[in-house]
Amino acid sequence: MDKQGFAEMIRSFQIPEEGVTNCLALAEKLEAFIEDNGRKPDAETAWDFSRLLIREKKNTWRNYMPLVQYCRFIKNREMFTAFMELVDGGEVSDNLYKGIGKTFGEDVRDEVYDGIGKCKLGTPTPEKPAFLHPVLRRLEKKVGTKAAKEFLSAGLRNLPSRMYQNNRKEYFQAGSIDAYLKQQKDAFVKNLEECKAAGQWWFVQEITDDVIAFVKADPEIGAGRREGKIIYETKIPYMAKEFLAAASGLQRRYYACHCPWAREALVNRDVKLSKSLCHCSSGFMKKPWEAIFKQPLKVDILESVLNGDERCRFAIHLPEEAVK
Repeated sequence: MDKQGFAEMIRSFQIPEEGVTNCLALAEKLEAFIEDNGRKPDAETAWDFSRLLIREKKNTWRNYMPLVQYCRFIKNREMFTAFMELVDGGEVSDNLYKGIGKTFGEDVRDEVYDGIGKCKLGTPTPEKPAFLHPVLRRLEKKVGTKAAKEFLSAGLRNLPSRMYQNNRKEYFQAGSIDAYLKQQKDAFVKNLEECKAAGQWWFVQEITDDVIAFVKADPEIGAGRREGKIIYETKIPYMAKEFLAAASGLQRRYYACHCPWAREALVNRDVKLSKSLCHCSSGFMKKPWEAIFKQPLKVDILESVLNGDERCRFAIHLPEEAVK
């Protein structure tokens, strides 16, 4: 391992020396795990290493983030993606548990989770749907599908409004909704082009000319398209390069989905995850617009992978005053 190079990368994030030491120790532990067990540096190895951290009760945010950065440092996209999926959205499990208790009462929460328990941080991605399936099924049975969808539509991610301060500022500087949408689209495409030119990943995916052309050709990806007071927005596939190359509908749905809980359920024959889960994504999609207008907004799910579609598409309803 290039200790000096990795340490310099970590220090560039303004991490104190104690944190740098911890990052190096975890990287060495991962390398030893691979070498001692004759493993390939792939997703399966990342998941097995995470199982080890869970057994050792070391499955903490502080320990997973160095693994993400180390895999980025050694340019191992498969392990990087595997570890990223463990931490990105890792708060969902706790937020679901706490949210059910706060919204419907602790008695309902305890009944819903009876015999299941919370999904632990670091649970390998393929194992996540098995935890969530019975929880959602019981929740819908207890409070009704409509109430469950309304609860999930508030979102399960930690996305404070301050994260979207620039969106609000840029919106009012743009002068109109359409001008703002064009700015957002142009910025999104530019970001992808810069990633490709630098040989960097966008989030976890490789950006190619075909991916950029695909995004440019779809007016709803990257910002959205307005009709009246409705913004129609389609999410870029989670793995756009693989999505474009996929032959079957199931493969395309798998590579389209950003949610590890939903994505893995598509290929797990023992789990049929409730379509209600996609309302969590609707909460994610409307968040920037709610921050802009400082009020709750309605979102319709037009297409979703759990519904059998090959993309996730939403209709975000803007307030009347926005159009006026």
